[in-house]
Amino acid sequence: MTVTIIGLGLIGGSLALDLRARRFTDRIIGVDKNPLHWDQAMEKGIVDEVMKLHSGIQEADLIVLAIPVDGIKELLPLILDYVTHQTVTDMGSSKLEIIESVRNHPKRGNYVPSHPMAGTEFSGPEAAVTGLFAKKVGIICDMADSSPKALETITNMYMAVNMRLVFMNAREHDSHAAYVSHISHLTSFALALTVLDKEKNEKNIFNLASGGFDSTARLAASSASMWVPIFSQNRENVIEVMDTYIKKMTEFKDAIAEGNEKRVEELIQEANIIQKTLTQFA
Repeated sequence: MTVTIIGLGLIGGSLALDLRARRFTDRIIGVDKNPLHWDQAMEKGIVDEVMKLHSGIQEADLIVLAIPVDGIKELLPLILDYVTHQTVTDMGSSKLEIIESVRNHPKRGNYVPSHPMAGTEFSGPEAAVTGLFAKKVGIICDMADSSPKALETITNMYMAVNMRLVFMNAREHDSHAAYVSHISHLTSFALALTVLDKEKNEKNIFNLASGGFDSTARLAASSASMWVPIFSQNRENVIEVMDTYIKKMTEFKDAIAEGNEKRVEELIQEANIIQKTLTQFA
């Protein structure tokens, strides 16, 4: 099998490393609009060769789109125009708008919408690592609209990198992703801006930063080029989650302002339940 990966950053590069290590493929072609990424991907052994988009499509058995979701939405219809036997998947964090862009495409069956729930705050080929996907969840959406052959190929791909598969429709995915992924990044960005604003007047604030702050603010280093399109494409769900989050923050604010320690304790204890829930599904 020949795999063409479009986008040689953290996700695409890490996928290539794992697919090669697991012997899922014996040839990996890279496509990326950034020439600097070509050399980095070759030097790191992520790809065997780099090609232009059209040649990468023609040579492939499997095409993986691992670029920001606005780029996926733009390129996916064009790629499906050119495929014959090839299977196509994307790894975007929002799904509904992308799927709607090819809903009536005659090659829709060649496409399997997917989303690996894995990543870090880093980007580019240098960020690619082996084992990024191991024991994480891989989501496949709207499976009934994909051909059995294409679905089998993508299922096997995710199993090869040791992911646990979950199947759901695109609307469910976008709603759930807003709660467990998108809001985490938004709150991290907001926290970073809050602390940076305070740091203008208190230069020593970062001397007090510890592991708790580091882990909470880590996602604030994530790429704007990736996250702006995600927030845009999934705006309705993101706004809904933000409204709920603001409501909860207001509850804390009001209780603290009133000196209502009992209510603050109740809110914290309610929040403590999340750890038990996460442990159940680990």
